[in-house]
Amino acid sequence: MWERLVESVPNVSEGRKQDTIEAIAAAIREVERVRLLDVDPDPDHNRTVYTLVGEPEGVRAAILAMFEVAVSRIDLRTHSGQHPRMGAVDVVPLVPVRGVTMEDCVELSRRLGQEIWERFQVPVYLYEESATRPERRDLAQIRKGEFEGFSEKIKRPEWAPDFGEPTVHPTAGVTAVGAREFLIAFNVNLGTSDLGVAKAIARAVRGSSGGLRYVKALGFELAERGIVQVSMNLTDYKKTPIPRVLELVRREAARYGVPVIGTEIVGMVPQAALDQVVEYYLSLERFSPDMVLERRIQEALES
Repeated sequence: MWERLVESVPNVSEGRKQDTIEAIAAAIREVERVRLLDVDPDPDHNRTVYTLVGEPEGVRAAILAMFEVAVSRIDLRTHSGQHPRMGAVDVVPLVPVRGVTMEDCVELSRRLGQEIWERFQVPVYLYEESATRPERRDLAQIRKGEFEGFSEKIKRPEWAPDFGEPTVHPTAGVTAVGAREFLIAFNVNLGTSDLGVAKAIARAVRGSSGGLRYVKALGFELAERGIVQVSMNLTDYKKTPIPRVLELVRREAARYGVPVIGTEIVGMVPQAALDQVVEYYLSLERFSPDMVLERRIQEALES
């Protein structure tokens, strides 16, 4: 097996057209030294999250292959959805997994940024650990204004792209590429159609407005289901675990007489994060990951 592993979780602004979603997946699968682990489309957000892992050069080639398809098929001038977006391929995070450092992923993000601009004329912003300015670490700050507002935003000197000219691609917009730690996309669905409630709970939960550190949150309407959602990114699940986040959402929802009717994880999740959930909700004493049967079997087979 490969000794050096990088994970990438690119988000693409298409969650409804199955032919486009599968064409992008097929382009990734054709690349050597990389594996596509998961494809998670969301029609309400009109967005698909792809999870892939491989050697650094394999991941690089796979990202460029998916850009080839996405830029040719996605036109943001006719795109709409609940999730904010600024690009056909909206964001490309790079996460060190094994045998690579964060700095390796930063260097990979710079190479990708340069190549994305040169091959597709899509301007690129570096974010998180790759950011060239403090205000660009936060993806939400870069994305603010979305595709529709970027034609003016990109002309401002402080928002000149890291790679490319200050001109938005007419159909594919701009993109963000960056190295970061593992992130969990965790959503909580509420038994109400009142979007104001979801937004109020999101404000109470997210770290930037006084809630939980390492939590980013927005309120969305899921029109097809007639409900609303608190959509969150947990940027450090070890310090702010899923159970703590869910319990705060539940308490805030109770203030409005609204039940939590379901939760979802977008993409993939570390086993350690699920271990935290089991330990908390079962009130397990002396819990250890070594108690998980499949894990012990895997360790035995690898020894």
